[in-house]
Amino acid sequence: MHHYQVLSRLLLYPEPELIAHLPQLDAALAAVPEQHALLRPLLAHLESSSLIDLQQQYVATFDRNPSHSLHLFEHIHGESRDRGQAMVDLMEEYKRHGLQMVGDDLPDFVPLFLEFLAQLDEEVSAPLLGDAVHVLAHIGRKLTANGSPYAPVFTVLERLSPVAAEMLAEPPVRDMDEALETFGPGADGVEPLLRQGPGQVPGGVHPVHFHPQPRRAA
Repeated sequence: MHHYQVLSRLLLYPEPELIAHLPQLDAALAAVPEQHALLRPLLAHLESSSLIDLQQQYVATFDRNPSHSLHLFEHIHGESRDRGQAMVDLMEEYKRHGLQMVGDDLPDFVPLFLEFLAQLDEEVSAPLLGDAVHVLAHIGRKLTANGSPYAPVFTVLERLSPVAAEMLAEPPVRDMDEALETFGPGADGVEPLLRQGPGQVPGGVHPVHFHPQPRRAA
């Protein structure tokens, strides 16, 4: 089992199937002692806690705390309309590599993204992880600050990344209605949060960005 697949499984909602397969996950991690040492406390936590407690903890950690959200673009775009375009771009990236999404998960769901990386050759997956690591490390820092047993998963991802994680700014809180009220549509009638930015090709495929691009000097 690929290490990305192991990490993906550990971030899924705890179901009986996950608990039953913990020995296999543990064995797969044992092949990489550094990862195994980091993740052993989480495995022990999953092995020793009741299923109902694990499920309640998971919901409280990831579903009810936006700062721990397992949706990558929530930490970048918040509820702005930019998030929708980012989702479309990521889905196109998945399709370009032959991955057809099924089920109800959003494309930026971290376990799904990790499963995607597991299907790619290292020379393809490494740059994608390097682009996303800024968000992943941000989630990890939030989890560490709150003493979550899930934090080591993100430590492992940060160490696997070919680039160092940068600090991430807090996502914008405005939504489309607020932006229209504040700025109004442009002269061309385009809504302000849908205006094309640097690197986007009109009518073409947009590059996937997992972190805000730096502003250009005026």
